[in-house]
Amino acid sequence: MLPRLAVTVGDPRGIGQEVVAASLPGAAAEITVVGPDDVVAALEQGTVRAAGVGRWDGGGPDALEQAGRLTGRAVEEAVRLWRDGKVDAIVTGPGDKRALNAAGYRFPGHTELLRDLTGARQVAMMLASDRLRVVLVTTHLALREAIAIVTRERIVAIGQVTLRGLREWFGVAEPRLALCALNPHAGEGGLFGHEEERTLRPAAAELGIAGPLPADTVFVRAMKGEFDAVLAPYHDIGMAAIKVASFGHAVNVTLGLPVPRTSPDHGTALDIAGKGVADPSSMKEAIKVAGEIVRRVRGEA
Repeated sequence: MLPRLAVTVGDPRGIGQEVVAASLPGAAAEITVVGPDDVVAALEQGTVRAAGVGRWDGGGPDALEQAGRLTGRAVEEAVRLWRDGKVDAIVTGPGDKRALNAAGYRFPGHTELLRDLTGARQVAMMLASDRLRVVLVTTHLALREAIAIVTRERIVAIGQVTLRGLREWFGVAEPRLALCALNPHAGEGGLFGHEEERTLRPAAAELGIAGPLPADTVFVRAMKGEFDAVLAPYHDIGMAAIKVASFGHAVNVTLGLPVPRTSPDHGTALDIAGKGVADPSSMKEAIKVAGEIVRRVRGEA
């Protein structure tokens, strides 16, 4: 049986519809596209079904709120389809955090929204490609706030979710993890900060993983095959590494959810929406990876 995927088109103002439409032909899965009624109806064909969540009128003075409402409803509908046993995994198109917040979805992003909708206790944001896997210890926060919550307990919790996800979803029997340092040169013995010795090193020891290792070498070492994934202490250090390594071909995977969820590694790209230049590579890869995870969980891969 083919994997059954719910694929949301994301913010109707962005490139989601374009990259989803380009990703459906040849996809090795049964797909239910979820989003604005008029948008998803145009995508329904063959084994592709449509699930509408309300009509998008194209904008107007409340376009931001309306876009966020439809984006949030699509995620809610995708989760409902999973709970009802109609899909095996969820692939989300890019959303706009400002729009989601304007519509009353007070979450930093899809990851946290899905965590609450599914009742997951701890989730982790992984960006994965065939060259590198990066897991974020903190996500969408001001840098000052992120540093404050990089605690031993948080690192250990994210590390445990990562180890389990690599085993169960990626088939890595004995995952090799590395913890990226927070400060330059991993603190240089306290000259450039004490977080490594006081917080990161005890966390790495508890997890039984390598680190903390300097940011300017750990990602290179992972790309050379020394590690299966790197834990990055804050958003931009991890995202910069994966996007330099594999932009357009990486996939966002939410570890720790009871349902596999993937998404492309890019945002709504409002500036190029409707121009016919959007690159669907990452969305195609997100659909492919979701299907692979489903097969692996089933014991078929």
